[in-house]
Amino acid sequence: MNFQERLWSLWSLRGILWVFPSLRMGPPMQKAALPCLSLILLIWSQGPGVQGQGFQFGPCRVEGVVLQELWQAFWAMKDIVQAQDNIMNVRLLRREVLQNVSDAESCYLVRALLNFYLNTVFKNYHKKATELRILKSFSTLANNFIVILSKLQPSQENEMFSIRESARRRFLLFQRAFKKLDKEAAQIKAFGEVDFLLTWMQRFYQL
Repeated sequence: MNFQERLWSLWSLRGILWVFPSLRMGPPMQKAALPCLSLILLIWSQGPGVQGQGFQFGPCRVEGVVLQELWQAFWAMKDIVQAQDNIMNVRLLRREVLQNVSDAESCYLVRALLNFYLNTVFKNYHKKATELRILKSFSTLANNFIVILSKLQPSQENEMFSIRESARRRFLLFQRAFKKLDKEAAQIKAFGEVDFLLTWMQRFYQL
């Protein structure tokens, strides 16, 4: 198992601990899982050749992520993933969700979207990714999303309330469209639309 697959496994463990709270009082190794994840994220994000490039979502700066790696990971499995989608007349990441997003609200919106993808889409797609033999690319994409999400620190100041609400309304359009579909079909649809998400995120990427 390579480094990225190990990192995804730790994220999966985090999901298991959240779903089954009783496991949190287990052996010391279980209690140490989340601090280890934070340490790995810190070490990985400070690797050579990645400083000085990253995302600038309004006030939220995310360094240590190479956009090309995200695209390469998705391109490697795009045909396989999108071939599973049989619903052609529905789009989850519609223009109303991603178009004309201000820099100020971008941090709130990307945080909500990445959190949803990791905890609702990717978490439940892991088994299918193994069956489709795309686990390596899937893990690379998921791990990069974990790194980005871990570094997003949107402001909670009162004067930002209207901006947070605007981003929330956009996210809810996506979430409601997702919930209207059958669960498995919705996961496949959302995964197949990662290229829409990356295209939008690319706007905020700086070398």
